[in-house]
Amino acid sequence: MSNALSKDEFDFLRSIDTPTVCNLIEIVASARRGAGYTVRHLHCPFPDLPPMVGFARTVTIRARDAFGMGDASYIQRRLDYLDYVAAEPRPSIMVIEDLDEEPGYGAFWGEVQSNVHQSLGCLGTVTNGSIRDIPMIPPGFQMLAGSIGPSHAYVHMIEYGVDVNVHGMAVKSGDLIHADRHGAVVVPADKVAAMKTALDGLNQREAKIIKAARAPDMTVEKLKAAIKG
Repeated sequence: MSNALSKDEFDFLRSIDTPTVCNLIEIVASARRGAGYTVRHLHCPFPDLPPMVGFARTVTIRARDAFGMGDASYIQRRLDYLDYVAAEPRPSIMVIEDLDEEPGYGAFWGEVQSNVHQSLGCLGTVTNGSIRDIPMIPPGFQMLAGSIGPSHAYVHMIEYGVDVNVHGMAVKSGDLIHADRHGAVVVPADKVAAMKTALDGLNQREAKIIKAARAPDMTVEKLKAAIKG
């Protein structure tokens, strides 16, 4: 595990869902409100998996057009890419931007790639591209994708370690990512301790409003008072 976060901080992030992460970021890093998270639906075939928290490995791909994947230089680049996936900080999350005009034309992710990446310390993927082989994905490997499709087509890697954007979420290699069935968000690693401190206050404020809304003697005035704090 990377020294960038303590075990307690990792455990804290794993214990809360992505909407709560976004709420806490709004409190402790107000300039980040409205940015740094996915803004469109992503298919999640494993919605019951707990949140995944890890460091981004960024990749761009294309799949629509034929490509010389047997070329020696490309093969070497794919082998070098495995070193990139396996490197610290870990655990990793693959954030893959499909550059095709029709993202998801071919699926990078399936039975083989998910097993390979999991063996290298990868928790899962966030991509605007497509995924396949859902029943054969290894247990615990999370997937959030723009679509689900049957074919590889001519999927090939363009670059890795570059800036990417997946459904509005701009990501740099090494960014801290939190993701679950709701979507994904880039977490400012230097704000995690402050987020942990802010959680109790957030929960108390929300609980007070919900309690007022559910009360048998609820009135608009009582609800307003709860909202005002």
